[in-house]
Order: sequence, then C-alpha cells, then structure tokens
Amino acid sequence: MSVAKRDLENRKVTTHRLMEMKQRGEKISMLTAYDYSMAKLIDEAGMDVILVGDSASNVMVGNTTTLPITLDQMIYHGQSVMNAVKRALVVVDLPFGTYQGNSMEAIKSAIRVMKETGADCLKIEGGIEIKESIERILSAGIPIMGHLGLTPQSINKFGTYTVRAKEEAEAQKLISDARMLEEVGCFAVVLEKIPAKLAAQVTAELTIPVIGIGAGSGCDGQVLVMHDMLGLTQGFSPRFLRRYANLGEEITSAVQMYIEDVKRGDFPNEKESY
Repeated sequence: MSVAKRDLENRKVTTHRLMEMKQRGEKISMLTAYDYSMAKLIDEAGMDVILVGDSASNVMVGNTTTLPITLDQMIYHGQSVMNAVKRALVVVDLPFGTYQGNSMEAIKSAIRVMKETGADCLKIEGGIEIKESIERILSAGIPIMGHLGLTPQSINKFGTYTVRAKEEAEAQKLISDARMLEEVGCFAVVLEKIPAKLAAQVTAELTIPVIGIGAGSGCDGQVLVMHDMLGLTQGFSPRFLRRYANLGEEITSAVQMYIEDVKRGDFPNEKESY
C-alpha cells in the first residue's frame, strides 16, 4: 500500500467523509463501544463509526430496555470512548427523556454531551414528532444522525421488538420521516429492523448515508452491538445478528482455569513472583 493511500485510510473519519463514501459506493462500518479498552481495539481495527449507544443500558448495566440510562451515564461512556479513539467518527446517543417534547431541554442535553465528551456528533430516535428538537440542536452546529424504524426508546409504545414498517401506512411514514431528516440537515440515518426492500428504497432516495441494522444489504453501511457480534451476550439471537466470535465461552473458560490454578496453588508460580 502506498504512503498516500495509507494516510488517506488513516485520516480522521468525519461526517463529510461518510458522504464521500456513499457517493463512491464504499460501505460504512459501524459498531458500538462503551469503554476505553474496547473502543481502542475497535478503532485500531479500522472501524469507520463508533456508536456510544444507549444499548449500554442493556449490555453494561443489565437493564431490560434502553429507557433507564441517564444523560450522566451516557456522558461517562462517551468520555471513556473518546479517550481511546483517534480515527473513527464517534456518535453518542441522546437517551430517553432528554429531547422528546421539549426542544430547549434537547439543546441543553446536546450541548452537555458535546462539551463534556468531545464526541463528533449525536444520534436521536424519531421522525416528525421530534423535528423541533432536531432543528434546535442543528442550529447550534451539532451534527445529528437520525434513527427510524424500530426505535428502542419507544418500545413501550410498540410493545414488541418485531419488524417495523411492514404495513403500507407505516412504510410511507418512514419514507416521509427519512426525507424530513435529510431536509432539515441530518448527516445520516439509521434504519432498524425494517423490510430490506424498503430500506434499499430509502437508501436510494436519500443523498445522505443510511446505516442499517436488520434492514438488509441495500443500505450504505451496517451497525451491530459489539457485545452481540462478539458473543459476549447470551440468549439474544435475532435474525440479523451474525456472531464473529464467541468470547462469552472463551472468557468463562479462562476464568475457570484461573480459579483452578489459584485453588491448587499453581498461580502465581516462581517466575510470576518477586
């Protein structure tokens, strides 16, 4: 690889660079991270976008939904990730209750996240219902990635994690919301758990990048929860998930070996002592 090409690949990923990737048909890779150590590994592996997701509520805290996680907790995770990342674009989720229904609360929340984490941009769930909050945040020069389809912060309204926008009316609303997000100035949109054909249609219609999760291969990029794709979570196997490792089993095995070595006095040995 030439020095020029290597420098190009290693340069900081920005919202503008994601737009360039869409224009030339280069797929965008995106993965969640919530702490320094994992974010460092993911960034050094060459990830384009790292999402500090409110899924931390599930995989880091053990909550059933994303709703309980607070703004302070998201800022803590954002700070941890930003301390590690040099190349990837870092997106932080605004958590439930910090932007819905009150645009002044939304801008205060957004400014806190940006100032206290140093993140590159924010992700917000919803369409026309939160347009005022989106516009107010954008007016402060803060980039926003939208999120449509299955929006986990609205799980109590949906009542299920099933595929969204299968019916014509909901599909048309999703298309309308996606166009609105682009028109008001969002730099990208995540589409979660919707029919692949619909996701491909939206991706083709929008000029901004579309990232899919459970939305088929027709999107401009893909995102997964890191704990899921590495096999750290157990008992969660949606159709869209591909496990690239089974670290849960490997960690359990390593811990058991450590316990055995300690119990029989084999650890530490002479070489591991001072």
